[in-house]
Amino acid sequence: MPVLRRSLSVLALLFALCTTVLVTPASAAVYDSCSVSGCSAAKTAYNGWNELGFPRSAGWYAWPYGQYNYSGGVFQNREGELPACDSFNEYDVNPRAKGAARDAARIVRDVTTGVVWYTPDHYVNFYRIV
Repeated sequence: MPVLRRSLSVLALLFALCTTVLVTPASAAVYDSCSVSGCSAAKTAYNGWNELGFPRSAGWYAWPYGQYNYSGGVFQNREGELPACDSFNEYDVNPRAKGAARDAARIVRDVTTGVVWYTPDHYVNFYRIV
């Protein structure tokens, strides 16, 4: 009986720990304009991706300003922060050597409307740039 009680206690503790970790994350914020650090780089990235015709498939692309940049392809909008029923693609902001690690900065383009948001913190906040 002590083994059963101890096992149940351990399971209860694990359940409590797991459920506290699985809380809903804070909602992302969406802003109508961009005035945070990085907006200028995001607008430069917008111009670069625009020159490339906003490719829809994920992959490395030779960057108009040297180096490479990565298109992540489809952005799912799982949290529903951006307009519902629209289609989105996401693009890295900062160019680098082909194959280098990606950072958090992205632009997300609404394929339906052409509106573009900058997210410096990997989809926590969205700042409209176009």
